[in-house]
Amino acid sequence: MITHVIVCTVIASEMPGVDVKLIKLLGLNPSVKRIMLHHQGCFAGGTVLRIAKDLAENNANARVLVVNAESIIGDFRGPSEENMASLVLQAIFGDGAAALIIGADPIDQVERPIFQIAFTAETIIPDTEDGVAGKLRDTGLKFILSDNVPSLIADNIEKSLMEAFGPIGINDWNSIFWAPHPGGPKILDKIESKLRLTKDKLAATRHMLQEYGNMSSACVLFILDEMRRRSKEDGMLTTGEGLKWGVLFGFGPGLTVETVVLRSCPIV
Repeated sequence: MITHVIVCTVIASEMPGVDVKLIKLLGLNPSVKRIMLHHQGCFAGGTVLRIAKDLAENNANARVLVVNAESIIGDFRGPSEENMASLVLQAIFGDGAAALIIGADPIDQVERPIFQIAFTAETIIPDTEDGVAGKLRDTGLKFILSDNVPSLIADNIEKSLMEAFGPIGINDWNSIFWAPHPGGPKILDKIESKLRLTKDKLAATRHMLQEYGNMSSACVLFILDEMRRRSKEDGMLTTGEGLKWGVLFGFGPGLTVETVVLRSCPIV
């Protein structure tokens, strides 16, 4: 039974919120505990996993329904020489929604885990609050994007990796599977170059960006599903491209970095 609901979106800022409508639509218990996250941005795909992990581990028998639903309609407007970031957004962003259920102590023969969340962390890169921003105005959400964002993320990502994987003795970033938020091709290129990743490491992420665009917080959930699907089709032993450990990254306004260490599960 679903005990908690987490809904994350940049759109539909109204009261009652999307969470209330979703509970009614799904016929869930009206007393289900709910969390509504508004205007977090692209990093929040990691945020919802972090919050859901804490809820599942600290509430016996909890089953947390996580829903990320995003649309760029609030950002859509004509091109402007004063705000080229708006044109970038409309070129690479897309709509998307994804959902999953997170819990602890899966019921044997009933629940089949796909990934295990082993560790989560969140940090703000100092003095980068103007890197990515959204300003809500009468005309909608005005998008602000700095040219320095790809370099800022790439220059700081290894620190997050070391903090997350140091305790388990991993420092070879090609030995893990990757599910980073695809903020754009330049961000992925910078990460790949900075960490000397092989081309296959970001294949699932690049595929999702090519097929659906940047769907803000929903992206990383799409990537995990794509990775699981590919791993099964390719005859891999685990959901994480045959590897045991992996990382999910969320990047967004702040600049905020969400780090999620994942352990893959056997494919059965």
